[in-house]
Amino acid sequence: MEAFFTNRSMTGHWVTVNLEHCGREVANALLPAASMRKPSSVPMCLFFLMLTVHQGQSVCVNVSSDTEAVLGMSMKLTCIFCLMREEMSAETRVDWYYSQSVKDRMLIYLFDREPHETDGPFKGRLQWNGSKDLQDVSISIVNVTMNDTGQYECVVFRKFFFDTYTHSVILNKTINLVVRKEASEDTTALYSEIMMYVLLVFLTFWLLVEMIYCYRKISKSDEQSQDNATDYLAIPSENKENPGPPVME
Repeated sequence: MEAFFTNRSMTGHWVTVNLEHCGREVANALLPAASMRKPSSVPMCLFFLMLTVHQGQSVCVNVSSDTEAVLGMSMKLTCIFCLMREEMSAETRVDWYYSQSVKDRMLIYLFDREPHETDGPFKGRLQWNGSKDLQDVSISIVNVTMNDTGQYECVVFRKFFFDTYTHSVILNKTINLVVRKEASEDTTALYSEIMMYVLLVFLTFWLLVEMIYCYRKISKSDEQSQDNATDYLAIPSENKENPGPPVME
């Protein structure tokens, strides 16, 4: 299956590069016998790849929001709705809800062309933390209190405009937030640090073994070369100049 990379060039046109073809061209150019082949399209591939990467826009990745906040600190409620094709014309509206139970669900923040705060316990403590292209529609809570524990709901309404019709999509993400007085220990970071040191020790040991192996191999090769040279010098000069007659079958 072929892979393509498509992006907008400096001239505003869309450029498509066959990554598999470029990969083969670059790999062939690195082979020892590449100089014997006909000229390849490696420079052109590298040019288009550099051009598209330089002009490329940021990549949108769906990530989950943190679910633990610390008392008195700020907390970002992450909500991301990636566009499949950024060149599409779309209209976006975002509603943020908060609830401690099913019955007390209330609207705490609204984005409809511009951010709007609503009256309630969160007024003055919410900040819009979304991106310009509205793929990231996150908000942040300033000065978190213990009463902020509960369920937050991000509802994104997105309407796509095509030549002959419109298409609407709704995204609903739920974040169950827990507020703690002190930050809990991050076991993932601890395990990652331990594994990093273990990996460094292993790589150092492996490198040491490789160095010893290569040193012994080179020393053995030098000894064999010296032995061959000694044997050659030990042969009388007459035998070197007048080798014996060829053996006839």
